[in-house]
Amino acid sequence: MDGIKKKLEVDKSEPLALHEQVAAEIRRAIADGEAQQGERLPPAVDLAAILGVNKNTVIRSLHILRDEGLLDFTRGRGVRVVGTPQRSAVLGAVDDLLRFARSQGYRSDEVIAIVQARA
Repeated sequence: MDGIKKKLEVDKSEPLALHEQVAAEIRRAIADGEAQQGERLPPAVDLAAILGVNKNTVIRSLHILRDEGLLDFTRGRGVRVVGTPQRSAVLGAVDDLLRFARSQGYRSDEVIAIVQARA
């Protein structure tokens, strides 16, 4: 897991919210195999120090990734990677699609209907 700590970075001048940048960096680490299934992530306070952000920003990011099914929180065992690189890649593509669709005036439910119609 030391590799993940060295490669994470955020750009505070970027318009994307910091918690989204942190989540994207962790998604990338999972997709690139730096954080593998079953591995434990460093504590949020350590990740926050490395990234130069508030611990609450990291925690918010971890919750997003938990909701996506990439991470699992277990009391006494920390935060573990449970998603696969393939799932991470697909989720990244879905996020890109949703951002693009929103910029074009489509709501999430409309995008879902479009995808279902094409499946």
